[in-house]
Amino acid sequence: MACTLGDSRFLLKGNLHKPINGHRFVSSFPTGTSYLKWEVLRQCKAKHQRYVIPLRQGKTVKSVASPVTAPFPVDDAQQRKELCESYGFRQIGEPLPDDVTLKNIIDTLPKTVFEIDDVKAWKSVLISATSYALGIFMISKSPWYLLPLAWAWTGTAVTGFFVIGHDCAHKSFSKNKLLEDIVGTLAFLPLIYPYEPWRFKHDRHHAKTNMLNEDTAWHPVMKTHFEESPIFQKAIVYGYGPIRPIMSISHWLIWHFDLNKFRPSEIGRVKISLACVFAFMAIGWPLIIYKTGIVGWIKFWLMPWLGYHFWMSTFTMVHHTAPHIPFKSSEEWNAAQAQLNGTVHCDYPKWIEILCHDINVHIPHHVSSRIPSYNLRDAHKSLQENWGKYLNEASWNWRLMKTILTICHMYNEERNYISFEEVAPEISQPITFLKRVMPDYA
Repeated sequence: MACTLGDSRFLLKGNLHKPINGHRFVSSFPTGTSYLKWEVLRQCKAKHQRYVIPLRQGKTVKSVASPVTAPFPVDDAQQRKELCESYGFRQIGEPLPDDVTLKNIIDTLPKTVFEIDDVKAWKSVLISATSYALGIFMISKSPWYLLPLAWAWTGTAVTGFFVIGHDCAHKSFSKNKLLEDIVGTLAFLPLIYPYEPWRFKHDRHHAKTNMLNEDTAWHPVMKTHFEESPIFQKAIVYGYGPIRPIMSISHWLIWHFDLNKFRPSEIGRVKISLACVFAFMAIGWPLIIYKTGIVGWIKFWLMPWLGYHFWMSTFTMVHHTAPHIPFKSSEEWNAAQAQLNGTVHCDYPKWIEILCHDINVHIPHHVSSRIPSYNLRDAHKSLQENWGKYLNEASWNWRLMKTILTICHMYNEERNYISFEEVAPEISQPITFLKRVMPDYA
């Protein structure tokens, strides 16, 4: 018996996959474990009885089913509430009316959130520098069994450098634009990230957020691309499943070092950034190895770098990926809906938010990238007051991550996402494994 849970009902199929029509089995559970009354099953027509396995002493049939995305947008309050529980969200926003523009939203923000404060900007640099230095000290002094904790701290601290460079790229760090480019380039160097290539690509992500094909951040796998690449299908399944929390490494390699991906007007600045990165690698890496050996290079650079990519991948996933958040073609795309309705605010443990300079307060950043990171909380408070019912909000939890890693795979026009288990079950063992082992706490 195969069961599919969608819109709180079951569809029963036999071994020939012919639906048993005419009977609706309503479940009181939006996802997880559901029960069907045996008395209802016996109402099936005689010709379907060969598909039903009788239970000698049972009165219920227990079925564990995975959540299947419902048709969207979600206009019903009760359905949004159920989906919040199912997906691990605190709030799923109402659909934003089509006549609301991005300018309408920006105009409601207080002018103070756009103000650049040099003291606050350099305070963020001080926080990142001291927390990173503390992390390196912890790595140098920790016994082997405490190294994972030291790496977690240091990887999170170095993510703060990325956020500083991120502000510089958006011209929201300093009024001195040359200083911004210098600080941004230096902040990205420990991450081996070329500043200008990242800036050019990231600007397009903001201009085309959640637009199919055009968005330069992550987007759903297209069915045609998946079917055209049978050799790489297994790799794609792993990339959007178990190793997705570090898949920003792949994005880093693919998008930032190929000159053919940039406009002629951008090439000059791209080459300068690449030269800075290669110079850091040519000088910094041998120096680390000379002082600490290859094991020291792994301990002091590689492991914190992997920790950074965990946060880079996780933030990117959570900010724009959920079964109810659509990616749309350029013809259907709406800027206000993509930036306000298509972006997620997620709360993390306080120490992570401090070290990462509130990058998780992401909705106001997409409403206007000119808002400095230290003003994002004030901007979000304003959005809650004026547009609160349209916001998607969550706290980082296992169910949220499980939803993204096991459901949000391939693009589907009606349902936004369909899982690899539905499209290619024969190679989806990694997804099945995640569903089995990941906790479901929200």
